[in-house]
Amino acid sequence: MTQISILGCGWLGLPLAKQLITKGNRINGSTTTDSKLSILQNTGINAFLVSIEEDQISGTIIPFLDKSDVLIIDIPPKLRAENQDSQKKIFVEKIKNLIPFIEKAGVKKVLFVSSTSVYGNENSTITEETNPNPDTESGKQLLLAEAVLQKNPNFETTILRFGGLIGEDRQPVKFLAGKENLANPDAPVNLIHQKDCIGVIEEIITLAKWNEVFNAAAPFHPTREEYYTQKAIDLNLALPKFSSEKSNSRKTISSKKIETLLNYSFKLENY
Repeated sequence: MTQISILGCGWLGLPLAKQLITKGNRINGSTTTDSKLSILQNTGINAFLVSIEEDQISGTIIPFLDKSDVLIIDIPPKLRAENQDSQKKIFVEKIKNLIPFIEKAGVKKVLFVSSTSVYGNENSTITEETNPNPDTESGKQLLLAEAVLQKNPNFETTILRFGGLIGEDRQPVKFLAGKENLANPDAPVNLIHQKDCIGVIEEIITLAKWNEVFNAAAPFHPTREEYYTQKAIDLNLALPKFSSEKSNSRKTISSKKIETLLNYSFKLENY
């Protein structure tokens, strides 16, 4: 039995924990909200209240990490666009504060959930060999956090960069329905379903693919106009209307490494 600690049992972390439990793993899960402890406990998760700030970590971080073989870090930067100047390095400082606790607990494998936003608005096909060039504060801090973890010699870190997240209650067309003059009609979509997020993480752990970087987006890249128009039709929503101006970005995320090294097949029927 493998003991896995999941830092951040939210939209992805909670269903991930449930799936890993079905495979016989022992799961420690963290939340920042008291009321969610019982929700985690009722699904078989050993629940801990943990809050990571740039200057301190409060709650039960030590027992949360104790005796765990793998730590999955799934906490978003949560940087507000209007205050980015005052928030520089806040997220990476949180990760730095976490490092001594990982070392003290003796955790040897870390999986860090990142984002393809570290590549910025490129105009090409993106692979793991592409040099990151983030153009948002969130992307910049994620890249810094990746480096902090990767450079630590006391544990092995795999970086998993997800494209746009969809699934369950998360479908961007709901926010675009009926809107007009939407930008980038011909830009390719780079999405990944929650079920594929979980499936990829499972394979990384099962196959012990550590000290790796993976890009994760479905090999399904219609244009924004094609995809969201069809989704609006499927969900009986008002059609979004796009600008006629061509996009400056044709960024297409390749997941060939996941498909080959993990032998993973994306569940395209979810899209």
